[in-house]
Amino acid sequence: MPKILLVEDETSLVSMLNKGLSEEDFELTVAFDGTTALDMAQQQSFDLIILDILLPDKSGIEICKILREQNILTPIIFLTALGSSDNIALGLNSGGDDYIVKPFKFNELLARIRAQLRRNQIINQVLQKESKNIVIEDLIIDDDAKTVTRSGEKLTLTVTEYRLLMALAKNKGRVVSRPELLEMAWEIDFNLNTNVVDVYINYLRKKVDSKFENKLIQTVVGMGYTIR
Repeated sequence: MPKILLVEDETSLVSMLNKGLSEEDFELTVAFDGTTALDMAQQQSFDLIILDILLPDKSGIEICKILREQNILTPIIFLTALGSSDNIALGLNSGGDDYIVKPFKFNELLARIRAQLRRNQIINQVLQKESKNIVIEDLIIDDDAKTVTRSGEKLTLTVTEYRLLMALAKNKGRVVSRPELLEMAWEIDFNLNTNVVDVYINYLRKKVDSKFENKLIQTVVGMGYTIR
């Protein structure tokens, strides 16, 4: 189910889009102001962002520029009442992928969303074919060279930490249980002291996430861990 972040402060529009997109099998998360939206986009993984420009605090243009500067390449569709050619050019030049002016027709928005998701999927498939590297945001794992970098900085991992990171990375977006991680990273196929997984996840977080604002390794309480 594709995950969409909707950044919009008009409650009636949020209600309409939530109903329409949910019926089309999209998972919608809503932010009503720019600060909250920026935090969500930095901390969570979304397949697409629908972004208003006129927001109570940070503008949509400012949010888009910050995300692109941080190499967060999630497709962004501006959905705004600002419809001049200068506004449209500003939105697209700031890093937006599409621009829709209010009032709009829902079926057009839906078509634009699906077009952006298809385009992004094709780009990711091409990149995966061209490179054996595993890329998650600004984290790059070169399994041939057994090296890991984040934002260009080389990370030094132990063998066990590397195996644990690979187990999460190969299951990007999926919650992996502690017994599964034991089997994949330690080659133990039974539930023996899964607390060791928690210990090594903490080691890994210190090296992969501690110095970076966007945290990739996430805990799903009672279920396990995921990277996204």
